[in-house]
Amino acid sequence: MGKRYLLDSNTVIDYIGGLYSGRTKQWLDQFIDEEINVSVITKIEVLSFDPDKDDNYPILVEFFKTSNIFELIDEIVDKTILIRQKQKIKLPDAIIASTALVNEMILVTRNTKDFKNIPDLETVNPHEAPQALGGKRMVIEHN
Repeated sequence: MGKRYLLDSNTVIDYIGGLYSGRTKQWLDQFIDEEINVSVITKIEVLSFDPDKDDNYPILVEFFKTSNIFELIDEIVDKTILIRQKQKIKLPDAIIASTALVNEMILVTRNTKDFKNIPDLETVNPHEAPQALGGKRMVIEHN
């Protein structure tokens, strides 16, 4: 297995909502077909809306049933505390970043700016990632 990826909430919502197409969808499909990794925070954020207002709710529930859900373990909690002590970041984002760091994964998010100041965290914007399929270097930000 090559690189491992952790999907941020916005990536899951956009993916299930069909907002990715072409090379972006192909790039996401490559690793989603292999393994789906999400933080428990992503599951909470994505499923915490009124299911009656969204036709995709049953699809999202199934998506999470087939996902590796990374729970809040002590190592993630400790890393989250360290991150929040050093910078201003929302708690859910800090937990998601810590999950990626502890599990040595690249965070896939369209909100790379929210995570730019976290040392050692690698992020990739799915809208920029398909460059890799065209033979160009994928834009992975190293913080």
